This record gives sequence, structure tokens and C-alpha cells, in this order.
Amino acid sequence: MKVHIIGGGNLGVSVALGIAKFSQNHKVTVTRRNTGSIQYLTELGIEVSSDNKHNIQDADVIILTIKPYQVDTVLAEILPVIQGKTIASAVSGLSLEMLQSKTNNEYPVIRIMPNIAAQFGESATCISFPEKDREKALPIVDLFQDLGTAPVIDEKLMDAATVLGACGTAYALRYIRASMQAGIEIGFDSQTALAIAAQTVKGAAKMLLEERVHPEQLIDRVTTPQGCTIVGLNEMEHNGFSSSLIKGIKTSLKQIKG
Repeated sequence: MKVHIIGGGNLGVSVALGIAKFSQNHKVTVTRRNTGSIQYLTELGIEVSSDNKHNIQDADVIILTIKPYQVDTVLAEILPVIQGKTIASAVSGLSLEMLQSKTNNEYPVIRIMPNIAAQFGESATCISFPEKDREKALPIVDLFQDLGTAPVIDEKLMDAATVLGACGTAYALRYIRASMQAGIEIGFDSQTALAIAAQTVKGAAKMLLEERVHPEQLIDRVTTPQGCTIVGLNEMEHNGFSSSLIKGIKTSLKQIKG
């Protein structure tokens, strides 16, 4: 598959790196107005250009990883030269209906929401598409499954997916940062504390993904009567740990929906 990514920012570059490292036999092009900061991608066989139309006629799928305000300008530029191409949009807030309207209902369209962990093969990429475009969408689902997980969801949940799967990266990192800071308070140097906190989160997540059980079932394995784990958990809950996280996620969703 030939993949043409328009938008060489953090997300576009992460997807390009993920495809280059974890998905086989794909050719990737990334475009960005100023390419200086992404020239290193060429060392991995990724083509880089400041021209959004560079080799776009050869692409099987065009992935938009641009800002919402750039969509109309970019589409006006590329639509005359991409007849029949599949367009996959990672643009926040751009619905399939809006994208179909902007492309005159002439192109297969897919909505994707990856996160920057794609470059490590660990993205949670939610995907939605019209039923009529299923045949064109399924290879894109396969592609993103190589970069982590790629659940197909109802489009009405895409804004929620943005918060849980993309914003959620920042939430998880904030937990790791707090854990690291606590580690320093209890005696570790910063690098050791960070290594322990990050690996612990990675291990917990891997257990959940592998065993497919409720988090509380795994928590029960770690907590013992009158032990140090349960008193720590209870102290966090007394101070609103779960509640504040839930409120933060819901507040982020309100921001997206305006």
C-alpha cells in the first residue's frame, strides 16, 4: 500500500514512523510546509516533501493529519488530482458527513483517531467509516492494527475516542509524572523513579490487554488485607483520584463538542 500523509506534525510523523517500523511492504510519503525538522524520516525510507501533491497520484490512501482550519485549503489543492483515492481523516471534529460534503461524495472516506504512540506500535486507533466504503476501509483497519489496536466504532463516539485514546496519552503521562515525583520523595533519584513508574504502567496495561479482565480483578491480586497497597489506594480515592480523572475526561469532551 502507498500511504500519503498530509501534515508532518507530531501525529503525522508518529503514524509514518509506525508504518515504517511495524507494517510491512508499504511506501510512505509525508508532506509538511517546512520539511527541515522531518528530513530524518528519509533514513527510514519515508519520502518527505513540502508539496502536498508530491506523488499523490500514486497513493492508495491519503491520510489527513492537519488542523481543522487547514482542511478546506488542503482539499481544494489536492482534490483535482486524486480521483478515486481513499481519504482517511484524523482531523478532530471533522465528521464523515462533513468530509463527504467537502469532497462532493465522490471519494471513499474514513475517520481515524490514532495517537502518538503509533511510532512505537502501541496506538489505540479508533476507526469509523460509512458502510458503503467498507471494502476500502478494511485495509486501513489492518494497517492501523499493525500500529497497536484499531477498534471500529460508531462515528458518534469518535469525539469520545479522541478524549479517551488521544488526550488519554497525556492523562497517563501525568500519572507517571506524579508517580515519579512521589518516587523521588521516598528516596529514588529522578531517572530511576521514572523508569520504575513507566515500566509499572506498561506492565499493568499489558496484563489488561493480554488477560482481558476488569482492572479490579488485577488490583485484587496486588492488594492484601491491611497491606500497603490498599491503604494507598484508599487514600488516593479519599482525595478524589478516580473522580478527578473522570471529571477531566468529561471536561475534555465538552471542549471538543463546543
